[in-house]
Amino acid sequence: MKPAIHPSPASFDGRALINGKRVAAQSGQWFDCVSPVDGRILTQVARCAEADVNAAVAAARAAFEDHRWSGMPPAQRKRILIRFADLLLEHADALALTETLDMGKPVKYARSVDVTSAANCIRWYGEAVDKVYDEIAPTARTALALITREPVGVVGVIVPWNYPMIMAAWKIAPALASGNSVVLKPSEKSPLTALRMADLALEAGVPEGVFNVVTGMGPEAGSPLALHMDVDCIAFTGSTRVGKQIHVMAGQSNLKRAWTELGGKSPNIVFADCPNLDRAVEAAVGSIFFNQGESCNAPSRLYVQAEIKERFLEKALALVPAYAPANPLLPDTVMGALVDQIQMNSVLRYIDIGKAEGAKVIAGGEQALRETGGCYVQPTIFDGVTGGMTIAREEIFGPVLSVLTFTDAADAVRQANASVYGLQAGVWTSDLNKAHGVARALRAGTVHVNQYDEDDITVPFGGFKQSGVGRDKSLHAFDKYTETKTTWIRIDSPV
Repeated sequence: MKPAIHPSPASFDGRALINGKRVAAQSGQWFDCVSPVDGRILTQVARCAEADVNAAVAAARAAFEDHRWSGMPPAQRKRILIRFADLLLEHADALALTETLDMGKPVKYARSVDVTSAANCIRWYGEAVDKVYDEIAPTARTALALITREPVGVVGVIVPWNYPMIMAAWKIAPALASGNSVVLKPSEKSPLTALRMADLALEAGVPEGVFNVVTGMGPEAGSPLALHMDVDCIAFTGSTRVGKQIHVMAGQSNLKRAWTELGGKSPNIVFADCPNLDRAVEAAVGSIFFNQGESCNAPSRLYVQAEIKERFLEKALALVPAYAPANPLLPDTVMGALVDQIQMNSVLRYIDIGKAEGAKVIAGGEQALRETGGCYVQPTIFDGVTGGMTIAREEIFGPVLSVLTFTDAADAVRQANASVYGLQAGVWTSDLNKAHGVARALRAGTVHVNQYDEDDITVPFGGFKQSGVGRDKSLHAFDKYTETKTTWIRIDSPV
């Protein structure tokens, strides 16, 4: 593994962005931003707290109330958001490098997936601004009932560390397109690209105060944002544990709308009549090891019908070496580093639990590249897993695949639905009736059939049960960031 080449700490500006200006935390405190690639400190980042959140919310409120953005004609907001997307692509190489250094994903995916998807998302919602119409209700002729969408006001956004740009874009794009002002709190584990996105938004023409970024720890900066009495909506992506706290804080404060996209333990069901076993194997392996397994929708529970299990696993094990962790700055790397030592240790702890509970490691199972100082774990597959085991129930958020078996469709559905989560699922079968029947029976926000992870901005993303509330992406996301108002006009003398 070649040594990583880092820009100097001076290359990154770790100050928050409030009311159009880069500022240090009012307390003067900072925290180290450490690269999981090799453990080096990238820069120091402002450790914002309640006073900084208050300043950001006040700036966002002032911007909303004076209509510098919310009152702007939709076509003008559209032009600015499209310019914002263009600027992301113009700075794609620098953003991708920053993302990789900050959270460990392979730079080729940071460039081709994360930057591109974030820009496309912002562009799509920019294009949609002047294409979403209001309504007139079909009332009697003595009335005119107008149904209009209005921005909710100040939107607080808290995003995770696994896809920093994409998760931010999924929320800020529809929120800004709707005319809201935004205060974004990125994860303290990967804050740098969020700050650059805010810089580029200003450059694109988003007015000062409309898009603010506060950096810091969850309890110190995230909680004050969720509890703030002048925040009208809080949008969160992260763990189910923290998502529950967000809902409590929303209720404890001003009953703000709370939208939470949370954890997953997605089942991937492969029937013996799978139409293309090689494709199913590639999808099962590639989807769990992509982004080092740090994806909420990763198909971490693989259910293979008993009669094809041996052949399936033989093909899967042949693919594992291609996912050996390597320096994520190298162009051919497909699996990089986990985000930090804490996450790496958590994944290794789950692997130890799986072994202790009787599951059999058939690939990986150890830390990798110790000599680099980075946070690497081997791609790991467990066989002999049962539904009651910890590794089959809890979200590991790492490159760990649990393999289970089933007998028939009813057994597969029963096992797949035996989870507190319901984000996504996969079904592989040549039987159209079976595909439809199983897809309907699975309690998940998205069911993939004969593929996994295919995606588009036009379709909603979100889950059932403890995988969250609300939907990101598609036109449905506008529902999260707008209020529906009825204006009833009486007509006394109809013609």
